[in-house]
Amino acid sequence: MNSLSDPLIRAELDRLQKEAALDGERWSARKAAQQAEPPVQNSGPDPLIRMGEFYLGVSAAEGRLLYNLARSSGSQTVVEFGASYGISTLFLGAAARDTGGRLVTTEVHPDKCRAIAELIQRAGLQDHVQLLEGDALETLKGVEGRVDMLFLDGWKSLYLPMLELMAPRLAPGALVAADNVDHEAAAPYVAAIAADTRFVTTSVGDMELSCFTG
Repeated sequence: MNSLSDPLIRAELDRLQKEAALDGERWSARKAAQQAEPPVQNSGPDPLIRMGEFYLGVSAAEGRLLYNLARSSGSQTVVEFGASYGISTLFLGAAARDTGGRLVTTEVHPDKCRAIAELIQRAGLQDHVQLLEGDALETLKGVEGRVDMLFLDGWKSLYLPMLELMAPRLAPGALVAADNVDHEAAAPYVAAIAADTRFVTTSVGDMELSCFTG
């Protein structure tokens, strides 16, 4: 079974990836608007909320890598930190359906959460994907059982706290995949997991893959 060939999932991936390709234009428009406005300090919405128009999705190649990692390992419980609009959620959700497992995904932005909830239904993944809305450091405290794969793709400064939260739940041999680790805010995570002898880490582009040896 290859759920990535499912017409429902394929159609949603095609739609989302086309939208994500416009992020560059959105960044340019945001920058132009900021330059046109006088600087305002200590006001406005939380930075996480201000990112609402950006898709910030994985590439098609990265998505297939995530699917392959979860599917080939037979992961039964996959946790995703930072779904955004759900591109990686579809790849990991497809793998969860094909292994008979589940994906627990998280997102803090309320508009994105509404979009993801609808996406999960349209893609037919509602039996295998659970969305937790809110601060993942709180919502993931209730995850039960062992975690076979952890995908980090949310706020980079939270990578290390998220690892510390989830490490006691990782199954021996579990995989931790962290995207965009070249971001300055991810540096504490990169240093910590490199120094942790429980993990064997390698890099694929700007994604780090770490095997938890127990």
